[in-house]
Amino acid sequence: MGLFTKFYSGLKKTQSKLSTEIRRIVTRSPKLTEDDIEELEAALLTSDMGLAVTQRIIAVVRETYESGGTQERSLLDIAQAEVVSCLGDSTGHLAKCDGPTVVSLVGVNGTGKTTTAAKLAHRVKAEGYRPMLAACDTFRAAAIEQLNLWGTRLDIPVVSSNYGADPASIAHDAANSALGKDIDYLFVDTAGRLHTKHNLMRELEKLHRVIGDKIDGAPHETLLVIDASTGMNALNQAQEFNKSVPLTGLVITKLDGTSKGGMAVAIQHELDLPIKFIGLGEQPDDLHPFSTTEYARALFFEE
Repeated sequence: MGLFTKFYSGLKKTQSKLSTEIRRIVTRSPKLTEDDIEELEAALLTSDMGLAVTQRIIAVVRETYESGGTQERSLLDIAQAEVVSCLGDSTGHLAKCDGPTVVSLVGVNGTGKTTTAAKLAHRVKAEGYRPMLAACDTFRAAAIEQLNLWGTRLDIPVVSSNYGADPASIAHDAANSALGKDIDYLFVDTAGRLHTKHNLMRELEKLHRVIGDKIDGAPHETLLVIDASTGMNALNQAQEFNKSVPLTGLVITKLDGTSKGGMAVAIQHELDLPIKFIGLGEQPDDLHPFSTTEYARALFFEE
């Protein structure tokens, strides 16, 4: 299955709702009325495309249709081109440095950080690197067991401790182990925390300091894992996390289960943070490097 096919299949709920609504608006009349424009705006906002991106698309639609360019460019083509423009050249890749490259997965509860850590480790292993996982979520007992199960399933070493242990201590041990075993990538699964809980954010900062004391420049990637179904509510999460632990990118999960797939465009546009990977399923291979062109094409695909 090609990348576009995977994107299209995963974004089917968003694409179906959005494209159907746009085609309904366009086919009613050869000319777009103000009512049509309002309906188009509502359709884009409902997909959580965000106000800024929606306004950009609407502005180009107005200009194109007023100049009589409707024969050359369909409304779906216009929307797709503007999404590509907003996203820029975002492509999914992880940094790689000399020695262990540390990737910290952060976010609120329930976004899929543990699964994402395992899938990323699986991905780099398939590329020939040596990964390790660190179970630094010691608040959710199941998280430790879950990550260890993933490690067993994927044949990837996991550094873990007991429920309630100090996450920074586990991070310290994992960093030591990664250095001693010539590991290429260390993926750190952190506890889910509300961005409004300042004591938990300070704890995350401490964990990062401890890793940085052991491995120069670590964490080299801090990826915010966002559940697509939360839509634009994820923007506040991203803004607050970015204040405490500077983010290097986003991982958007559960895009296959929501009609709010436009939120990826809105958040990347608002924060100017690259979308590195998107989750389109439950299997280890269902985490895909983000591709701007394939994402936009899948979002507005005309069957």
